[in-house]
Amino acid sequence: MAEILPPAKAETILVSQPVQELVIDGDQLPERYICKENDRGIIDASVPLIEIPVIDLSLLTNSSSTGRQELDKLQSALSSWGCFQAVNHGMASSLLDEVREVTKQFFALPVEEKQKYSRAADDIEGYGNDMVLSEHQTLDWTDRVYLLVNPEEQRKLKYWPENPKTFRDILHEYSTKLRLITELLLKAMARSLNLEEESFLKQYGQQAKVYARFNFYPQCPRPDLVLGLKPHADGSAITILLQDKEVEGLQILKDDQWVRVPIVPHALLVNVGDQVEIMSNGIYKSPVHRVLTNSERERISVAMFCSPDPEKEIEPVGELVNDNRPQLYKKVKNYVAAYFQYYQQWKRPIDAVKI
Repeated sequence: MAEILPPAKAETILVSQPVQELVIDGDQLPERYICKENDRGIIDASVPLIEIPVIDLSLLTNSSSTGRQELDKLQSALSSWGCFQAVNHGMASSLLDEVREVTKQFFALPVEEKQKYSRAADDIEGYGNDMVLSEHQTLDWTDRVYLLVNPEEQRKLKYWPENPKTFRDILHEYSTKLRLITELLLKAMARSLNLEEESFLKQYGQQAKVYARFNFYPQCPRPDLVLGLKPHADGSAITILLQDKEVEGLQILKDDQWVRVPIVPHALLVNVGDQVEIMSNGIYKSPVHRVLTNSERERISVAMFCSPDPEKEIEPVGELVNDNRPQLYKKVKNYVAAYFQYYQQWKRPIDAVKI
C-alpha cells in the first residue's frame, strides 16, 4: 500500500494576516501574493465561457430508459470534464440562498468578531487562511472558514461561528441534505460504469469526512498578477460547490485550455476528486481548477469536500482493471493527510500514487 509522503518537509507553520485586513497602498501588493512568472501562465478573465454538462439528479434513480440516458450523460461528463452542474437535486433554492447570505454576513463582521474563530497555527480548521508552510509560498487571495461537519461527533464547535445567529443551524441543515446527495451520486457514478452501486460507497465508508469551506475573495487591485486559488485538483472523493450567484471567477483546465465555469444560480457544481479518480482507475478525471481575482467585486463560494474514511484503503475497483486497462494507481490510505503540502507547492499528490 502506498503512503503519500509530503514532497518536502514542512518548515515552521506560519499564520498570515487575513486578506480582508491588508491595507493596500494603491496597486502595491505584498510580494507574497504575486504569482511567480513561471507559475502565472496567462491570468486572463477573457478565456471562453463554455457550457458545463448539466445532470438532472432526479433522473439518476429512474429505472427507465430515461434514467439510463442520464447515467450515460453522467459517465460522459465525468470522463471528459470531471465535473457537472447538478439540477433537480432536491435542495430548496431558499436554503442555498441562506447559505450564501450567512457566508456574506460572517465576512462582513468586524475583525475582532471573526477572530474569535481564528484557526490555530497547527490546525486547518477555523477562520483565516490556509497554512503557510514555507516563507517562499505564494499566498492565495482568499480568506476562508474551514470546518469539519461530518462525522458530527468530531465537530470542533469552537470554530463554528455563532454570529450570524443562524450560521450553525443553516450549515447543519445544508450538510445533512448534502450527505444524501453524496450517497446518491456515489451510487450513480458506480452504476454509470456498470458496477454494483455500492462499489464506491464501500471504499467511502461510514466514517467519511466532510469539510465545509466558506470562501471569501476580496477585491484585488491587480487581478492580472494574483490568484484567488492557485491551480489544483481536489483531494476529496467528490466536491460539491455552491457558487456565488452573481460574480464569476472559477475556471477549469479542459484539454490544456482554461475555460470559465458559468453561474447556474440554483445548481450545485459537482466535481470528481482525486480519490474517485483512483477508485475509477482513471476513467473519471479529477479536474484541475483555479479561481481568479476581481478588481471591482468581492466574491463568495461554499465548497463541501466529501472524503473517504481515512482508515479505509482506496484502490481501483477490481472490475475496472483488465488487460486493456491495467491498474493505474496503488492502494492508498488517508490520502488527504499530505494534501496541503502538495497544494502549496503547486504539485498533485495523485502523481505519487500512480503506477
